[in-house]
Amino acid sequence: MSARRRLTHIDRTPDAEGGQSPLEFRLIARLFGYLRPYRRQRNFVILIVLVRGVQLTAISWAIGAIIKGPIAGGDLSGTVLGAVGFALLALSTNLALVFRQRISNYLGELVSRDLRTALFEHILSMPMEYFDRMKVGHILSRNNSDVEHVRIGIQNVMFTGVVSVAQMILASALMLWYDPLLFVIIMGMAPILWFLNRVLRKRFSSAVRAAHESFSRVTATLAESVLGMRVTQGFVRQDRNAMMFQELVDDHSHHSLSIARSRGMIMPLMDVNSQIFVACLLVVGGLRILAPTPDLTIGELVQFLFLVGIFFQPIQTLGSVYEFALNAMGSAERIFRVLDESPSWQDGPDAVAVGNLKGHVQCRNLTFGYNVDNPVLHDINLDVKSGQTIALVGQTGSGKSTLVKLIAKFYLPTSGQILVDDRDILQIKSASLHRHMGIIQQENFLFSDTIAENIRIGRPDATIEDIQAAARKLGCLDLLESLPDGLDTSVGEGGTGLSLGQRQLVCFVRAMLADPQIFILDEATSSVDAMTESRIQQALETLLKDRTSFVIAHRLSTIRHADKVIVLDQGRIVETGTHAELLRRGGTYTQLYRQFARAGNSRK
Repeated sequence: MSARRRLTHIDRTPDAEGGQSPLEFRLIARLFGYLRPYRRQRNFVILIVLVRGVQLTAISWAIGAIIKGPIAGGDLSGTVLGAVGFALLALSTNLALVFRQRISNYLGELVSRDLRTALFEHILSMPMEYFDRMKVGHILSRNNSDVEHVRIGIQNVMFTGVVSVAQMILASALMLWYDPLLFVIIMGMAPILWFLNRVLRKRFSSAVRAAHESFSRVTATLAESVLGMRVTQGFVRQDRNAMMFQELVDDHSHHSLSIARSRGMIMPLMDVNSQIFVACLLVVGGLRILAPTPDLTIGELVQFLFLVGIFFQPIQTLGSVYEFALNAMGSAERIFRVLDESPSWQDGPDAVAVGNLKGHVQCRNLTFGYNVDNPVLHDINLDVKSGQTIALVGQTGSGKSTLVKLIAKFYLPTSGQILVDDRDILQIKSASLHRHMGIIQQENFLFSDTIAENIRIGRPDATIEDIQAAARKLGCLDLLESLPDGLDTSVGEGGTGLSLGQRQLVCFVRAMLADPQIFILDEATSSVDAMTESRIQQALETLLKDRTSFVIAHRLSTIRHADKVIVLDQGRIVETGTHAELLRRGGTYTQLYRQFARAGNSRK
């Protein structure tokens, strides 16, 4: 079975590649808009390309004129002067080319920089649900290969196309002026060119579109494979993953070969077509020269043929850059599709920034589903007073993490309300709310930087003394300073180079440094060994005092000290009370507690 056939089951993501864009004016105009901040350079390069179009046409005209004039007339001095003039014209043409390339390359780099910045800023503004459905590889493709194709399009297609079009128009005007009959023969190729372009463009566009889709799948799979390397090696899936990746690469190669075959047909067909018309010109022109009463001289025919060459050369140039143009248009459409996608939700116009929070959190008839038709939380009602520590317990999938994500305003309720200090969180700006929250998740994340810089994310203006003070409060300063370079120890992507417990300690210090009023700890001590947790637990008892805290944990120490325990089951609150009260009831919490106790004993 071919790789192409095997891959027919692949789903298209919500960011489907879509149809390969032809050379659409709306896309060209929008791309041209990115040159507006650099209008001086843009206008200058347009002037240069127009001048160059005149120069290239003038070069061919000059060759014919020198042959027709002084050479045919045996004028030596005229021939020398003509050759000198031609050399100066050629020199000026190449000088214009140097400036055109330098400025167009400069503009291409500036536009690609602006597009990458716009994409990154737009992606940062998207809510969490966007990243739930969007593959990392597709996001990378938009910011990398697609922006690169646009850059190449601006540098090698946009201004080259202007030169070619100007060259063809001027050559056509001169040919019409010199000999209308021969010009009519040249114009006879227009329907043929139109037909060839229509047939070949459709085939070529389909091949390019399929190649982009396949390459996006290759990129996405490669990114997922690198991120999931521990799982791959842990379950000995190297051979299986390599085989799946080989299928994707084979599929991409198939489409790339289709592009190569289509590309190999375009230029030869164009070249043969132009040569046929030159042959027709030779026949018609020769018959007119050899006629008893000739109305055309050899010099005039030669000059006309030079103009024909300068007319056909842009057609070949445009054919050679056609693939670049298609790539640029397709990539531009995908980039603009991302930029045009509005967030599924954003702060309303009445949302305001809040100065200080007391941390009084309420949930009223809260219902939520990642899919509206399949709620994962049902009719949640909570009233958490400022400074209380709430433990959320329940089986996996009961909705604990989803609930704290809603409180953190990573998602919006399907129905119901969440209030902070009696204000609906929809009326609070997300950034303002997050500044008053400290969030530590089970899947901690560190950036490729030093430990100090990772901690400083919680408060960018913090000094090293502030960082040390936060770590000292947590009782872990000695653990961090015992690392090879202390707080200046560099960590790799995701925190490689540190143990799970060390990474989690860094995340704790980062959250504490921010001094939030509301804490969310989602399995925050699951990666910390018992001795380290004991030290953290002592610090948390002090640091969580007078702060509202939502703690998802399986450690009994955390649950016992909570002011209130909320028991969730299948997205509903089934029990509420203190640790002691719930144990006396002998209900769902008692069963969970016994499971936690057995799990804790098994780790000893």
